[in-house]
Amino acid sequence: MKMFTRPATAGLLAAMLALGACAPEPLLGEPVAPVPSVVSPVEPAPSSPVEPEPSVEPEPSVEPSATQPAVDPTTEPTTTEVPEPTPTSVALLKLGDEGRKVRELQHRLLQLQWWEGKVTPTYDDATVLAVEGFQGKRGFPVTGEVDQVTWDKLVDMTREPTKDELMNIMRPGPALMERGSKGDDVKDLQARLKQIAWYSKLIDGVYGDGTVAAVKGFQAKREIPVTGEADQRTLDRLRAMTRKPTTDELNNVKPKAGSSTMSLDDRCLEGRVICISKKQRRLAWVVNGKIQDTMSVRFGSELTPTRNGVFSVYWKSRNHVSKLYDTAMPYALFFSGGQAVHYSADFAARGYNGSSHGCVNVRDKGAVAALFDAVREGDKVVVYAG
Repeated sequence: MKMFTRPATAGLLAAMLALGACAPEPLLGEPVAPVPSVVSPVEPAPSSPVEPEPSVEPEPSVEPSATQPAVDPTTEPTTTEVPEPTPTSVALLKLGDEGRKVRELQHRLLQLQWWEGKVTPTYDDATVLAVEGFQGKRGFPVTGEVDQVTWDKLVDMTREPTKDELMNIMRPGPALMERGSKGDDVKDLQARLKQIAWYSKLIDGVYGDGTVAAVKGFQAKREIPVTGEADQRTLDRLRAMTRKPTTDELNNVKPKAGSSTMSLDDRCLEGRVICISKKQRRLAWVVNGKIQDTMSVRFGSELTPTRNGVFSVYWKSRNHVSKLYDTAMPYALFFSGGQAVHYSADFAARGYNGSSHGCVNVRDKGAVAALFDAVREGDKVVVYAG
């Protein structure tokens, strides 16, 4: 736009201001003519002829204000980048959900030994812990919620539960051993029952009254149909809770008294293993059959028992705090759902007067710190009764 000198008439000034985007502040001592809503053509002043400006058609976009500073043509225009939204996985099942799908989830976790007890329709804290364990084992984000990736993997690894299984209705299977059976399989059954204090007689390989009573007690405790006969479900549960009997155990040879060395389960003799004995209340760090270190441990109560079986370390958390109990769990080595080996200040202070919520507590902080540094994710964990 051409610039005009101050001597221009007030009429000309008012006309030019009407052509601008917005009017500036009035000049001191000069009246400001009202700006009409419709701009009419203005004749140039005779003392200073000016060619009329071409009229500008209104654009749909907003014109910049006349009071805005001029843009330097050498300056690159700045743009604000809008970040792309991060894709998030949608929870198919989560804490607080109810229904048949939750029952199916729990039973599929049960098939993989991530769930214990009865199947329920409620996605509760125990379900969250079981899902976290499954996710951590597979290297998935540990959220405790079931997204599509978690569900697809779980379905791929398990079978569809039956209607009876979803409603906790168990029917006995065909008897593999029963009253009157004899042989090495019966001796193995008796020795395993003896490891968890259900059988107290001599191991003789004869399925008699004592064996029937022991099997019934074991079945009732685990809510398996009580028949006194050993079906596949009974044997699977018993083998998951015990170790392979030694030759001495099968032949009623008592262990030597006074031995200070921790007795290892056969499953602890190969590779890198955290070997945990409930009866001895000891944990051993074993590499290729050789004990590297041992430490005292305590376990969960009857209401929150520490699970027996063979597992692996799926997550290490040096300064872990339990979200469920709001309790510090330093040097946590998770191996089964929410259960982990970790240091316990309560165990250090009260000893065996207390118990855990299912974890394996260690009271020697230096020992468990060294164990934490030595153990790798994927190392085997064996928890056994003997």
